[in-house]
Amino acid sequence: MRLVEVGDIELELHDLGQGDPVVMVQTALTADELAPLAAHVVTRGPYRAIAYHRRGYMGSSRVQGPGSVVRDAADCRDLIAALHLERVHVVGYSYSGAVALQLAVDATEHVHTLTVIEPPPVHVPSSPGFRAANARLQETRRAHGPVRALEEFLGLVIGPHWRTDVERRLPGATEQMHRDTETFFDTDLPALLSWRFDAEDARGVGCPVLHITGSDSGPWFAEVRDLLLAWFPQGEDVLLSGADHSLTLTHTEQVADALVDFLGRHPIPAAWRPG
Repeated sequence: MRLVEVGDIELELHDLGQGDPVVMVQTALTADELAPLAAHVVTRGPYRAIAYHRRGYMGSSRVQGPGSVVRDAADCRDLIAALHLERVHVVGYSYSGAVALQLAVDATEHVHTLTVIEPPPVHVPSSPGFRAANARLQETRRAHGPVRALEEFLGLVIGPHWRTDVERRLPGATEQMHRDTETFFDTDLPALLSWRFDAEDARGVGCPVLHITGSDSGPWFAEVRDLLLAWFPQGEDVLLSGADHSLTLTHTEQVADALVDFLGRHPIPAAWRPG
């Protein structure tokens, strides 16, 4: 990993392989959740996978001020510029799916393709239930602290054996999540719940779009799928059988296969490639 100066902050990143650049935006809470996917992608073709840590995670600069999906998208845009890249493939997962969507609108000149993997259900018909669940987590954080809230969140999302499940697939992640949990609860969740994005915004996305989801991810993400298909009728959609919201870790190879197939059909023209 290395640090890159991006304006007045530094962002830490994994930079793997050579070829068309694929920028993987870090999701919330688990800093290296996309690192296994990045490693798989570079073994499947001529790709340079750049998986970076957002503000407040690992070795990247601390968070200053309130969180914002728009600011996270601006950080990604500025990172692309700092790396002297013209056009890139962008991948966002869960929280960072929101960041990737925002980036595709705010920095159309840089985003060659957009892949979103189960972005958050903040704009679907059942979003009040999602928002209520997050409000309960925020109440736990206020009453009992971020670590207690983290335990509650991961127990709900993954199950009672979440430590074993996470460490088996991503060693060291438990310690990292505990260390960065305040960023998740105090910055990312408020940023996500205040993010506004609708069909009119989606019309500003002019690049090819791929959505990847799991068949077992539950009704919230089924509604997300329906919404994205409505927003991007020409977009591509991949449904992975037996996968749930942990699909980037549990079904890494299948996600990588779908992603590389999509990227291979939308190569970056030579005029926009680095060097």
